Amino acid sequence: MRLIARLAAPCLTGMVLAALAPLPAKAQQCGGGFQQFVAALADEAVARGHDRQAVNGFLAGVRKDQSVLNADRRQGVFQMPFVDFARRLISANRLNRGQELSRRHDAVFDRIEREYGIDRGVLLAFWAFETDYGAVQGDFNTRDALVTLAHDCRRPHLFRPQIFAAMTLYERGDFSPQRTKGAWAGEIGMVQMLPEDILEHGTDGDGDGHVDLKGSPQDALLSGASMLAGLGWRAHEPWLQEVTLPEGMDWAETGLRTKKPARDWQAMGVRPRHGEIAGDLPASILVPQGRGGPAFLAYPNFRVYFEWNQSFVYVLTAAYFANRLEGAPVFDAGQPEPGLSGEEMKALQRKLAARGHDVGGIDGILGAGTREAVQEVQQELGLPADAWPTRALLDRL
Repeated sequence: MRLIARLAAPCLTGMVLAALAPLPAKAQQCGGGFQQFVAALADEAVARGHDRQAVNGFLAGVRKDQSVLNADRRQGVFQMPFVDFARRLISANRLNRGQELSRRHDAVFDRIEREYGIDRGVLLAFWAFETDYGAVQGDFNTRDALVTLAHDCRRPHLFRPQIFAAMTLYERGDFSPQRTKGAWAGEIGMVQMLPEDILEHGTDGDGDGHVDLKGSPQDALLSGASMLAGLGWRAHEPWLQEVTLPEGMDWAETGLRTKKPARDWQAMGVRPRHGEIAGDLPASILVPQGRGGPAFLAYPNFRVYFEWNQSFVYVLTAAYFANRLEGAPVFDAGQPEPGLSGEEMKALQRKLAARGHDVGGIDGILGAGTREAVQEVQQELGLPADAWPTRALLDRL
């Protein structure tokens, strides 16, 4: 499930030195004939220091996979509002299974909490959402997926480095060009990590001398923890907390752009539904479906989720599920106003862009850019600026 949103961010630099190597003068970056592209890719790999025989072995039989491109263009699930998305992904079975696996792998979770300061609920939530605790890891040939997406000219700069990282894993004996399978976007294993991430953060948790993210929960969980720590996770700090908001809330102060010490929010009447507010930490108020829906206090660690996946609805759901796995109650869904359909959202995005607002693309998805633009235009029109787009707002524009 890490999919496109994670890949919209700059890739991690697992092969820093290799990335600095000069490219062949006529390296074909994307497009054109597929076989010519592969030949240029092989030349670049050799120029980066890979052995020619290993490169030929890695690329032998590579093919363009149309099903990968089809999956890349099919992202409708992220158009769902938070309440619906969360109810779809969080089931009693997933919650019970997570608690069972927490007990089964208690030693590795204790190690993660000791070494990285990351609560077990965080890793369990990723494990659940990415692969249903390892049960659904993807059936796409990883090598073919990466080469296909690098050949496609939508985001070649994101996928091309992953090919060379996968080559390094192959040379180490930890990747099979023919047999390694995973998600359509090239992620591998129980917590879905890209080859560069594996190079940088792969951890041999079970002590067998290899990093096996597909078959070893110990390897997968410790590697995921290392990656989160590398992305900036702050040890032993919270990430998200459901709250109730006071009457007379200034909705323009909600959203990730506004941060205050948590104690200041508390002084304004913000109250936790579970646990205690972390008064010393900066925090933002999130109302994913506007003033009528649920509300959350987002701490600094919440922003690390966006380094893993840039979909707001996915990130919020994963962070909330981590809370549930740690004992938090079911959120209060409230009574939010109905949102927009995908086509209505696109129409709204076009109208916002025409007014000079940066919505981050006309895709029908209520991402962070569109939310900020909605909040800005709500303020311009004198409406409650809760960043939740409704049909009334669309009609007003």
